[in-house]
Amino acid sequence: MRELTPTAEQEELRSAVRAVLTRHEGAAAWRPLTEQIGVAGLAVPEEYGGAGCGPREVHVVMEELGRTLSPVPFLSSAVLAVQTLLASGDAAACKTLLPQLAEGRSIGTLAWSEGRSWYPAAIRTTTAAPGPSGTWQLTGTKEYVLDGATAEILLVAARTGAGVSLFQVATDCAGVRSEASVTMDQTRSMARVVLDGAEARLIGTDGDGGRVLDRVLGLACTALAAEQVGAAERCLELTVTHAKNRVQFNRPIGSFQAVKHRLADAYVMVESARSAALGAAFAAAADDGTEAARAAAVAKSVCSEAFSAVASEMIQLHGGIGITWEHEAHHYFKRAHSTTQLFGPPSWHRSRLATDLGLPAAVL
Repeated sequence: MRELTPTAEQEELRSAVRAVLTRHEGAAAWRPLTEQIGVAGLAVPEEYGGAGCGPREVHVVMEELGRTLSPVPFLSSAVLAVQTLLASGDAAACKTLLPQLAEGRSIGTLAWSEGRSWYPAAIRTTTAAPGPSGTWQLTGTKEYVLDGATAEILLVAARTGAGVSLFQVATDCAGVRSEASVTMDQTRSMARVVLDGAEARLIGTDGDGGRVLDRVLGLACTALAAEQVGAAERCLELTVTHAKNRVQFNRPIGSFQAVKHRLADAYVMVESARSAALGAAFAAAADDGTEAARAAAVAKSVCSEAFSAVASEMIQLHGGIGITWEHEAHHYFKRAHSTTQLFGPPSWHRSRLATDLGLPAAVL
């Protein structure tokens, strides 16, 4: 039985990240996080200028970012872009791009989703055709691109004659247009990327993009589950504090048995989600292959539903003030619902898991 316990070094990393996020609010935290702690290069191998850490350290950072709903581009750049390059096996691309990402000098992202799907086989409308001098030309539209309006390194999944492939597209070249999306959750930046004959360079092997994206999907879900746990935990902390301080009928509302039961149920959900997220991080760190993919699907399902439920309880137990858009309870509520859909909803991941296990989808 594997003990899901963070190391002393990981707890020190947590303390350092939390301290920076306490001193610097919002997007202003990115520079000190990269310069003082090196979070941008956390999962980048040392040969490319990174720290050479893995999913367990990424888990720690994502938990802390979730607690504050931080808008920094860690998920898009340090997870999606970095892991796509590493999984591609393209040594030249890694040597050129990873040092920039590791230092935080450049922000990267992966333009992936089509039609609200993150399944590699669903990539149909974005196509790539051979261009002059060994380049390619990409045409199509990508939705829900994390930090797509500000990223300097844009990786794009497109379909060629050989299958799904990955490309690097210069964000300032002709035929590329990034449009910032107006989203319900304003704490996370997304964009719509339109490609019209944009010049691109192949990353990895033509037709190998499906394998790369399968791996990146698992790592992305594992990282996002950690963020959801951190945010859900913070929701519970804030709600418990409110229940202790809010007085009705001459007593704190937290003293009422019904409220105690609801807070206890929320605590169980948070801790169950934490176990699922940690299990996925440990499996990914061990590079367990099939087991890691299954653990990621479980974590994404469990943590999405737990965060949504706890955020809903936060709204309910805060009363009328909780439904105002300016109140932090509503910010967590909107983040909960947006992360439930990001990288696929729980029902989709349970269906994938059931298929992998040879079970009817209804069983899960």
